[in-house]
Amino acid sequence: MISYVLDLVGLAVSAISGALAAIHAKLDLFGVIVIAALTAIGGGTLRDLLLNRHPIFWIVDPRPLLLITLVALLTAIFARMRPVPRDALVVADALALALFAMSGAQLAEGAGHNALVVILMGTMTGVGGGVIRDVLTARIPLILRQDIYATAAIAGIGLYLAAPSLGMARPWAFALGMSLIVAVRLSAIRWKLQLPAF
Repeated sequence: MISYVLDLVGLAVSAISGALAAIHAKLDLFGVIVIAALTAIGGGTLRDLLLNRHPIFWIVDPRPLLLITLVALLTAIFARMRPVPRDALVVADALALALFAMSGAQLAEGAGHNALVVILMGTMTGVGGGVIRDVLTARIPLILRQDIYATAAIAGIGLYLAAPSLGMARPWAFALGMSLIVAVRLSAIRWKLQLPAF
C-alpha cells in the first residue's frame, strides 16, 4: 500500500511538471493533459514494454490516468491564477525522479535481470517521461544537456544494488538509494553542478 501511494505521488508530481511545460509551450487544455499524462506514465510504459510486463500498469489500474487528468486540470487552473513556486516544484521533481527510478530498478531486479539491466530500467523509468515531455514541447531533453539528472538516478540505483552486500536489508537499501538520488539532484541544482560539456 505504501509503495502504491508513493507511485501515485510520483505520478502526480510528474503530471504537474508535464502540465507546466505544456502551459509554457502555450498548448491548449487538451495538450496540457496529454503532455502531463505522457510525462507521468512515459517512463513506466517503456519499462513495462521492454520487460515484457503485460498488461501495462495503467491498463490494469485506470486510477493513475484519472489522477493525472485531475492534476493536469488543477495545475492549469492554478497557473492562470498565480505562478507556481519554483522551489517546491524542483524538490517535488527530484522526489518523482527518485521514486520512479527506484521502483523501476526494483521491478527489473524482481524479474531476475542483471545489475546493468536493473540500472538501465530504473534510470529509464525515472527519466523517460521527461524526455518525452521535452521532445513534444520542443526542448532539448534534460538528460542530453549537462544537468546532473540521469546521473543521480544511476548513482542511487547503484547504491541500492551494492548496499545489501554490506549487510543492509533491502527496504533500507531502497530508502538509501532514493535519498542519494534526491540529494544529488538537489545539490546539483543548488550549486549549479554540471557534467563537463564537449
